[in-house]
Amino acid sequence: MEEEAAAPDGARRTGRGGRSAERIRTGEPARIEDALAEPVLAAVRALNGYGGLVYLRSPDRRSLVLCVVTGVPRSLLRSWWRVPVGGALPMSESYRNRESLWLPDERATMLRFPQFTAALPYPFASAHHPVTVDGEAVGVLVVLRSASLEPVAAEEVDFALRTAERAMAHRLTEYLHGLPAPAHPGVPVPEIEYDGQPVSVQLHAPPARAVRIGGLEWDLENDLWTLDDEALGLLGLEASAFGGTSAEVESRVRPEDRYELRASRRAALTAGVVRGRRLRVLEEPSEDGQARYRPLELWGHVLRSLPSRRLFIGAFVDASGSATAAEAAERLPDGLFSLDQDGRVTYVNQRCLELLGCEREQLLGHYPWHVITWLRDPAYEDRYRAAMLSQQPVSYLVHTTDGPWLGFVLYPGVHGLTGRVFTTAPPSAARAGGRPTAPGDLVVPAAAEQAAPARAGALYHVVQMASVLTEAVTVQDVCRAVSEQLLPAFGAQELALYTVSDGRMYLLWESGYPEGFLDRFEGVPLDTQLPGVHALTTRFPLFFESPEALSSAYPGIALDRMNSWSFLPLIASGHAVGSCILGWADRHRFTPDERAALTALSGLAAQALERARLYDDESAVARGLQEGLLPHRLPEIDGLRATGRYLPGTRGMAIGGDWYDVIRTGRKVALVIGDVEGHSVSAAAVMGQLRSAVHAFAASGRPPQEVITHTNRLLSELEADAIATCCYIELDPASGRALAVRAGHPPPLLRHPDGRAEVLDLVGGVMLGVQPEAVYPVTALSLAPGSVLALYTDGLVEMPGSDIETGIDTLRSTLAAGAPDSVEELADQLIKSAHRTEDRVDDVALLLTAFGRPREGPG
Repeated sequence: MEEEAAAPDGARRTGRGGRSAERIRTGEPARIEDALAEPVLAAVRALNGYGGLVYLRSPDRRSLVLCVVTGVPRSLLRSWWRVPVGGALPMSESYRNRESLWLPDERATMLRFPQFTAALPYPFASAHHPVTVDGEAVGVLVVLRSASLEPVAAEEVDFALRTAERAMAHRLTEYLHGLPAPAHPGVPVPEIEYDGQPVSVQLHAPPARAVRIGGLEWDLENDLWTLDDEALGLLGLEASAFGGTSAEVESRVRPEDRYELRASRRAALTAGVVRGRRLRVLEEPSEDGQARYRPLELWGHVLRSLPSRRLFIGAFVDASGSATAAEAAERLPDGLFSLDQDGRVTYVNQRCLELLGCEREQLLGHYPWHVITWLRDPAYEDRYRAAMLSQQPVSYLVHTTDGPWLGFVLYPGVHGLTGRVFTTAPPSAARAGGRPTAPGDLVVPAAAEQAAPARAGALYHVVQMASVLTEAVTVQDVCRAVSEQLLPAFGAQELALYTVSDGRMYLLWESGYPEGFLDRFEGVPLDTQLPGVHALTTRFPLFFESPEALSSAYPGIALDRMNSWSFLPLIASGHAVGSCILGWADRHRFTPDERAALTALSGLAAQALERARLYDDESAVARGLQEGLLPHRLPEIDGLRATGRYLPGTRGMAIGGDWYDVIRTGRKVALVIGDVEGHSVSAAAVMGQLRSAVHAFAASGRPPQEVITHTNRLLSELEADAIATCCYIELDPASGRALAVRAGHPPPLLRHPDGRAEVLDLVGGVMLGVQPEAVYPVTALSLAPGSVLALYTDGLVEMPGSDIETGIDTLRSTLAAGAPDSVEELADQLIKSAHRTEDRVDDVALLLTAFGRPREGPG
């Protein structure tokens, strides 16, 4: 669907009607991030945090959109650039309830918001506070903090957030006052909202030592120097006393380095250039009377524009900073490297290159896990993410391809990460022939500094599995995901998932149980003395580490070959969904972390099951509704051959708001395609209403402009909170003359008889349902016999990682290259790329019409 263009700074200064306001001409701040940056930086400093985020509400008020981010790479938060207002997420809850929310560590986050932890499975604290302007919530302020720091009181957190929020509200109010007044009565007053990409604001780095550079001219023939004030200062010379001789310069150079000065002159005379000649010059003596020297480098070249005079133009560069540090790093026996915030290599010493087996040019500016083959396991990139988001050191082992084991230790900071690499012995399990270390396992080598304790364990595996649940759609999908991910993550051998219906427990899924063992538990009522039932009714998980413990608690219970069990309640939105039972063949000790992780997982699985159950129910309704919405057969019209194609999206509800139609309008015919925003039964219902309305208006003989104008007014009056796009073309099959109206829809394509295809430049109006009194311009067209007209929805031309213009041009090229003799074959060619896409976010509709040739059969 063609989206309304965002303002240049990403903020959509619109009213609820969705109409863009003018770009700011006066007033400060001119961009919305200017109003947010300083307050969020102040909040991060006040809480000793390492990152901050500001979300603003979207124009449709259904989402929170990340507007400003500081201290954290945008790439690490890609999944959270836009979050639903109604989601089970901390920022959404803070916005909805208008209350502060303080999550001091990962356990608190995991227990309360398992879905949030699923995507960011790292130990960190977070504080959330609503942002209000004139008493209305417009967004959320979030501060990220390392969980390893000294705890901070909730009152202190609340005070810091409220202080920052007041400053932010004041700045946002100024921002609103700086917007121009609406040009006409009835135009919505601009509001605080956002619909762009997040803007990065740098945390203030500690001041770095400035590099001193002194300019010079050296007359090589006469051996005379001209130095600027900075160069004189680096050499410790006074301008009034300096005569410009080499003897004076040499007097300030350490005796052992005077040869370098003379060698520099010879190099300049012969090669014309000097690069990085190192000298040490005398500084003021220290308090103990010992001489001190400052390292300098000499750089420059002979000025070739003066052939009659050999003049060397150059500079003395203070080398006591980075160059000295780099030299020290090169002398270390371990490999050293630095990554920027996004994970790209900014520095690597020679020993690191030797250990990694690659060239410096291959690494600098690139992600190491993209360059080095044996680092391409996603677990290694995850360790970088863990270090950056927890702001704690992380260490792990890697087995290189046909080479040694290497130890990695990552030391994060808010502006990047420094890493060490060293050879080490294989882990004991690998030496003994046991389970090899998994990619990214945290191991603190004896030779290294003590890094943060290993935190992968249960939490890491559960939240990785939980991310799979977010992609599961049906109940069977959820059950399969829980079984396939949970059993290996915890080393269990049996799993059973039960659901509640009419006060009884029914089996949804089982894995690993002896055949027929679970039959006796099918349909048991909720007052039965069984641990799975008690876990659900009491809403507390039960753990048994031995058969004796289980038999003691539930005498006479039937046992199979398992020796340890967990019985987890599945609770979603405050009501009982079912139970999850896990069994271990060996006796299993449940650590506190593992119990907490399994409890959190049960909540996540319950949410996924509840969502999937609703989806299954709605899908049954949707499939029946969809059958009656799209035309089963297009009318046969002399002089035209038309055919349509429809593909549902593969995400979420398998029904959308796309439609197409061919309508007789007396002596003419209307070609229509449209797209209602959303993928649900509601979207499909609105689509059905719009299709019926367009059909009725067109069949009554109204001109194209009136058809779209009346349809737009009808959609606005439906109060369905929906918007749609549409392209309507009324064509005379006898003459080929046509009138076209476009309401926010992608432009149609026209293939000429000679095979040339073009994008039709139709003047467009706003989307349907945005402005009830909108006016839609009409464009006149003329089709030559043998032309082919293609109407389509955005699902056919929008591809991940590519803009819609590229997709439209690709479709145009395919239309030009296709065989026009059969519209059926041509339609199949155009739809083919969408068919091959397994993961379609949007549904796809196509209406193809050939003009001016005999009919080839029913369309």
